[in-house]
Amino acid sequence: MQRITTHGLNMPTLGLGTWPMKGAACTDAVLSALALGYRHIDTAQMYGNEADVGAALVQTGVARADIHVTSKVWPDHFAPDAMRRALETGLSALRSDYVDLYLLHWPRPDSDIPGALATLVRLKEEGLARAIGVSNFNVALLRLAVEQVGAPIACNQVEYHALLDQSNLLAYARAQGVAVTAYAPLARGALGKHASLQRVADKHGATVEQVALKWLLDQEGVAAIPKAARAESQRTNFAALELTLDDEDRAAIAALPKDVRLVKPGWAMAWD
Repeated sequence: MQRITTHGLNMPTLGLGTWPMKGAACTDAVLSALALGYRHIDTAQMYGNEADVGAALVQTGVARADIHVTSKVWPDHFAPDAMRRALETGLSALRSDYVDLYLLHWPRPDSDIPGALATLVRLKEEGLARAIGVSNFNVALLRLAVEQVGAPIACNQVEYHALLDQSNLLAYARAQGVAVTAYAPLARGALGKHASLQRVADKHGATVEQVALKWLLDQEGVAAIPKAARAESQRTNFAALELTLDDEDRAAIAALPKDVRLVKPGWAMAWD
């Protein structure tokens, strides 16, 4: 498994997304993924499943030190005291002394981004988060965080898949040593509509989802966190690591539509 190392980060490129799983189904999914070899689990305060992930962390035979855990704080809790409480509550639920990566989740137009970042930095300095970052930041916001605030941003988690162009964001992130984690990396079932992608999959004896996932994981500084509740789906995603795509495959993927944005809440900031 490839890892991304930057600004205190040591993150496997393939992880397990847990939204919107909850309860025993979430715990079982995390346990299954860890048994299959996953070492990167993504959760968030807003998901309401940190305790379910935590139950898996204490039941698994995999050492906590060998598991990368990302969590995120919702914008309602960006104020200093609220963020500290959110992280401490999350750590208690996760049954862990730290998270490997803690992110600002979905900034709002009225969010005090510099203030929130300053709190994040303090939490990192105290050892409660090994690395810090952001989620759903466009280039302008990422530039604010990195260049104006000077925060050690390790990662920006955004929607990214074979049907959505993120080239501007990727270029800036790479130049600043910021990893990009792709959520919704399988485009929520939209990949199967494209015959050219199916031809690439057929060529490799794979699924279109495996091809699209490997295309992401082949990119410098990019991780992906497909949600998969069933062990069969987790195993299929993990097997994508074994694929070898060639220039012809990448050209076919480059020719796909790149304007399919699936996650777009009305209050979200505009993308570039």
